[in-house]
Amino acid sequence: MHPPRILLGVNIDHIATLRQARGTRYPDPVQAALLAEEAGADGITVHLREDRRHIQERDVRLLAEVLNTRMNLEMAVTEEMLALAEEVRPAHVCLVPEKREELTTEGGLDVVGGFEAIAAACARLAAVGCEVSLFIDPEPTQIEAAVKAGAPVIELHTGAYAEASGEAARREHARIAAAAELAGELGLIVNAGHGLHYHNVEAIAAIPGLHELNIGHAIIARALFVGLKEAVAEMKRLIIAGQEAGFVAALEAHDHDHDH
Repeated sequence: MHPPRILLGVNIDHIATLRQARGTRYPDPVQAALLAEEAGADGITVHLREDRRHIQERDVRLLAEVLNTRMNLEMAVTEEMLALAEEVRPAHVCLVPEKREELTTEGGLDVVGGFEAIAAACARLAAVGCEVSLFIDPEPTQIEAAVKAGAPVIELHTGAYAEASGEAARREHARIAAAAELAGELGLIVNAGHGLHYHNVEAIAAIPGLHELNIGHAIIARALFVGLKEAVAEMKRLIIAGQEAGFVAALEAHDHDHDH
């Protein structure tokens, strides 16, 4: 049986980064979100950071009203963020670690170390109808802790894979594949993201069991040269091609195993 088509979530944070650099009203991340949807994005991801360096609370509220797909709100496990999510009630909330000094999210959430607070956050968000995802490294202990915390979804951090090359990249890819398999066996929905771009995404999309890839920086950077709609469409084509290749490889491996 053919697996469901893998989804693309487009992160529009860097549209807001450009806006905030000059303190203008443009470029508008809400407009970008609607264009991304028209081009085939299956969802829109935004990270409302504590320091408000890019996405603003107003953006989140507007997106909640106008999106035709769904919003995936990335946020830290803080009372301020939980209260906002309870009010806005985005379809999806992804809990992420956050440090003010980092350029972007570095590493996954430590579900083991922060278990009580994370489990409580999962319960609060589920109570208002948000599907909760935990952004974690592809480690068995973190995956098992995510299940115990009550999160129905995880997003595997692909940053180490994206930064590696050669044999190291192959090892990281295998680690992500093993994590996706374990998570699927434990009943979790498995997403992935961070650092994925046009030259490394197909191999990740080929991993069986992945539900959605969340990609931002590469798409927004590509949009400078080809426009946002084409940048989104190009990424979606690569993801689907990668998934198809993975499906064919799995069928061939299955046939090979049964020939012996």
